[in-house]
Amino acid sequence: MNEQDRDAEHHDPEHRHNHDHHHNHDHRRLGRELGLFDTDPLMGAGLPYWLPDGAVVRHALEEYVRQAERAAGYRHVYSPVLGKRELYEISGHWDHYSEDMFPPMELGAEQVVLRPSLCPHHALIYRSRSHSYRELPLRIAELGGMYRSEPSGVLGGLTRVRAIQLNDAHIFCTLEQAVEEARAALELIGRAYADLGIRPARHRLSLPGEGGKYVADPELWRRATDLLREVLRQAGIDYEAVEGEAAFYGPKIDVQITDRAGRESTLSTVQIDFHQPERFDLHYIGADGAKHRPVMVHRSVIGSVERAVAHLLEEHGGAFPVWLAPVQLVVLPVSEAQEEQAAELVWRAVAAGLRAKLAGPDRGSLGARVRAARLVPYQAVIGEREARGGLAAVRLRDGRRPGALPADELVRRIGERAAARGTGLWG
Repeated sequence: MNEQDRDAEHHDPEHRHNHDHHHNHDHRRLGRELGLFDTDPLMGAGLPYWLPDGAVVRHALEEYVRQAERAAGYRHVYSPVLGKRELYEISGHWDHYSEDMFPPMELGAEQVVLRPSLCPHHALIYRSRSHSYRELPLRIAELGGMYRSEPSGVLGGLTRVRAIQLNDAHIFCTLEQAVEEARAALELIGRAYADLGIRPARHRLSLPGEGGKYVADPELWRRATDLLREVLRQAGIDYEAVEGEAAFYGPKIDVQITDRAGRESTLSTVQIDFHQPERFDLHYIGADGAKHRPVMVHRSVIGSVERAVAHLLEEHGGAFPVWLAPVQLVVLPVSEAQEEQAAELVWRAVAAGLRAKLAGPDRGSLGARVRAARLVPYQAVIGEREARGGLAAVRLRDGRRPGALPADELVRRIGERAAARGTGLWG
């Protein structure tokens, strides 16, 4: 599973905040300051809640991922966060992973557990219908909750939590399709990183180490590892092989990121799994009319939503790309005389699907209001002259001032930047 956080300098001209203090980019401090998320001892450690502005960022991120997955041929499902203990005995989690699982709950004569991962549920969903080779690759995705009993000492902010919203997917395919599917998943991860302004620190091939937490089947490990090396070769990606970092059921490609303090963690993964198709006795009917065993490719584009948001907060110092920003446009009337025009612009922006708000003279001097909105991508100042001409004087977060624009034009341009989902501010 993923550790979280990020690296030193950024290629974006917008990124001119003070880098000397890692403190400025601590996602916990930023999250509190910006009103994104928080915790309460009554809810418990490692169980953050999301405030409205944080929920906006999270929602935008989840929608982006769902859309990218749909475009790449994935179908989305929902599955419950609970499962019978027996399910995890079959998958191997009970034997190899139980120290990371919550203790079982008694339910009559049965025991149920909070799931530590989604793969067993997706294996059951696959198994619920018979499949022909013509349906493969079958790509099943879910943004789903899972639970890990992390020790309280390592919990902090959004990077190590006990309730995780994972961007997960499982591809059921033939052996011949596995390399291409894993490579396409790596490509999807690369595109998402470009849109989010995240740079991977390195790619790691995670192999088993000494000790008994891995499934004992050397032949399956060898085959899966060879396939992943081939995936990396075809993708032209340099990587380092590291022992002791594999999942218990198979090797994986981990996309590593580093935080401002240089701590490294995993954000995204791609895995090839021969173990669970075997354990769940999964099959498809081949062209020959006989039963064949599919391969399971596990992949996560942005890992957990919690870790992704923490990383984006630190990476951008709270200055989110336009499409993720909780508030995209703040409208600033110079005096009360322009409040009506300002409110009209806010209304237009909101009607066009943008997140806009008014910061009127009751909020202090113009300078104070401009400073308070320093992380908002666009500021529109309306003084006497602008109000007369139906214009707004635009200021960008990075200090540029494109000048005065008609309200419609401004709304259209911001809408285009938001829809394009990149990291730029102005065309």
